[in-house]
Amino acid sequence: MYLLLEVFMAGHFFRMGYHWNMARTLVREKIGFVVLALSIFTCFAFTDGKDREENKMADMNISSPAFENNGTIPQKHTCDGSDISPPLKIATVPGAAKSMALIVDDPDAPAGIWVHWLVWNIDPGISEIMENSIPPGAVQGLNDFRKKDYGGPCPPSGTHRYFFKLYALDKMLDLKAGASKADLEKKMDGHIVGQAELIGLYSRK
Repeated sequence: MYLLLEVFMAGHFFRMGYHWNMARTLVREKIGFVVLALSIFTCFAFTDGKDREENKMADMNISSPAFENNGTIPQKHTCDGSDISPPLKIATVPGAAKSMALIVDDPDAPAGIWVHWLVWNIDPGISEIMENSIPPGAVQGLNDFRKKDYGGPCPPSGTHRYFFKLYALDKMLDLKAGASKADLEKKMDGHIVGQAELIGLYSRK
């Protein structure tokens, strides 16, 4: 295809009075320029699309009236208090979201990442998750306390970080209550259209 295009265009220049070799050189230069331009355009188009996707991910927000990001989680939401889930605020969920999922875990646990809470099939239209509750229709998974519920911070020593990770998904998940974090992440794979993160800190006195 390239050779036919080169011959056709070279013939055009040849009829204009150019020497045949010169005509072919001119054609190769023009084709090379077009290919380079197309490559640059494709690269920028891909990068721009990727940037828009990253911005969409960054826009989604999760916060809590109970503590600031990287702030201390109040005792009532830990094993030293009432051990109830904190209130959460959700904002700027992507329009493509059909559901949301929440994973709360502690990466500083001595035995490795400790799962405190798993919730999925959360209505993407809600703007908050009330204290000590889950939204209607949402499903809870099995945490590392072996409960299908929220389990608050209970670090054996030092200050631990607790990550509240919210995911916007382009589908509802066909996953039964009591599933593990690994099961949830497998179902979410390839369906995340937005995400946000809130970090809380806690140390026992």
